[in-house]
Amino acid sequence: MGGKIAFAAAVAVAACGAAPDQTVQGHFTICREQRQPDCVVDGDTIQVDDVRIQLSDIDAPDTWRPSCEAQREMGERAARRLAQLLNAGPFQLESHEARDHDGYGRELRVAVRGGRSLGDVLMQEGLARPWRGAREDWCR
Repeated sequence: MGGKIAFAAAVAVAACGAAPDQTVQGHFTICREQRQPDCVVDGDTIQVDDVRIQLSDIDAPDTWRPSCEAQREMGERAARRLAQLLNAGPFQLESHEARDHDGYGRELRVAVRGGRSLGDVLMQEGLARPWRGAREDWCR
């Protein structure tokens, strides 16, 4: 896919300090393993080829090690919805912050289509909240 090739080239440029903004299109599934191409890890983390990307404008419930059943259920709903949004057509991964990576080595990007963050859609639907610099408890 041309979008995936452009994405890989942009990632290579990012390693040299440039801020990549690229278009991506693929078929995203829910990740069943730690590493697999084009999948949704949870409502705010995706995998594109071998690159893990954290959506830096939102916080969604974790699904890998949830603190409570309600968090797991909402996290699974957020992940499924994010996969639907990503599969609806090409989208851009845009730089959002001064940093390109988080403490876990994930790329920090915002997924945008038609000038709107896909994270905004998740927030509007109650499946995510704005990123405020730290994860917040979803089990309260």
